[in-house]
Amino acid sequence: MECSWKVVVLLVFASLGIQYTAIKSLRTAFKSPCQVMGAESRCLQRDVRDNASRLLCEDLGQQESRKHIILLATTRSGSSFLGQIFNQNPDIFYLYEPLYHVQRAFTNSSARMQKQIDRRSLLGAYRDLLHNLYNCDFYFLENYLRPAPKDHETTSFFRRGASNALCLPPVCEQLHPIEEHLCAKKCRTVNLTLVSKSCHQYKHMAIKTVRIPEINDIRTLVEDPRLNLKVIHLVRDPRGILASRINTFTDLYRAWKIWNSSGRKPHHVDLSQITTTCTDLINSVETGFSRPSWLKGKYMLVRYEDLARDPIRKAKEMYEFVGLGWKNNVQKWIEQNTNGNGVPLGNFKFTTSRNAAETAENWRLHLCLDIVLALQNMCNVTLSLLGYQSVDSTPQLKNLSHTLVEPRIFLPFT
Repeated sequence: MECSWKVVVLLVFASLGIQYTAIKSLRTAFKSPCQVMGAESRCLQRDVRDNASRLLCEDLGQQESRKHIILLATTRSGSSFLGQIFNQNPDIFYLYEPLYHVQRAFTNSSARMQKQIDRRSLLGAYRDLLHNLYNCDFYFLENYLRPAPKDHETTSFFRRGASNALCLPPVCEQLHPIEEHLCAKKCRTVNLTLVSKSCHQYKHMAIKTVRIPEINDIRTLVEDPRLNLKVIHLVRDPRGILASRINTFTDLYRAWKIWNSSGRKPHHVDLSQITTTCTDLINSVETGFSRPSWLKGKYMLVRYEDLARDPIRKAKEMYEFVGLGWKNNVQKWIEQNTNGNGVPLGNFKFTTSRNAAETAENWRLHLCLDIVLALQNMCNVTLSLLGYQSVDSTPQLKNLSHTLVEPRIFLPFT
């Protein structure tokens, strides 16, 4: 009897072992070959005969090789020039400020609705749109386009001419050369179905935005392994930012303009227009400098002044960081748009085209000392963190032979 009991126990354990081995074998057999091997190159090493598995492997390989790039900046910091460095690459589907439509839809809502809209809601809408755009889903954009598209066609795509991809087939007829005003004139409507189709045809995608206040606001996107997102954070001397805003947004910065021309500070000047910018810069830069694990291999800081002084070298550094090969047509575009003797391509002509070494600090000739001193007091941490020297006299401010940009090297977080 005792012997029979032992035999039964042994048979039970043997049976369990056989069942476990069989289940494990079946799970391995039915497991996606991509999951087993873990990468496109390894998928190709297997004899994948199942069409569904083969397609799955191809999708995984495409996700791993496709680069998604976000260019974070603030208004009047040189972001348009930075964006064109990626827009001129024929392998990149580039978008200029698509979040404009979200901001416009929110701010154009009723006063009652605006009170209920907080920063968190707006940022959530920004993130949702970015996620969909990186997946080439442009139908999601229709939620914010005004007037609402009909049959997926719209005439209100903001600055579509600033994106080469939106001025080329299948979205638009072939244009030579691609010029923003010509594109807007000849291709009046944008078919979002064709835009999505075009987006899928490009190897990579880049989006430029000045509407994300801090890098922490896109953490969920950076952490999403499916996006393979790289962040290039463009910064500029806040004094240069303010000078450019005063010159560009005359109505919004009217009080600042009065202060700059008269030397007397108006009581109604809105200091938050620049202090908020400095705070956002500090928070983002300190996040990047702290090197959190979620940013590893995904973050690069670029000073506008360094880009303006040596645009080709900095552009090559950015391409290397992202993992892109250098393109001769990108170099040609940079040379023609940063050389005073060159002829700009299209209607692009940036301040760097006259004298890149000086123009980056040209703001010093246009801001009065009183504003500069006030700004240095409000944004002293930002200036110090990014390597911008302060001044304390008018001769020191106006002497462009002495740079206020310290020679610092900001290495990508890899």
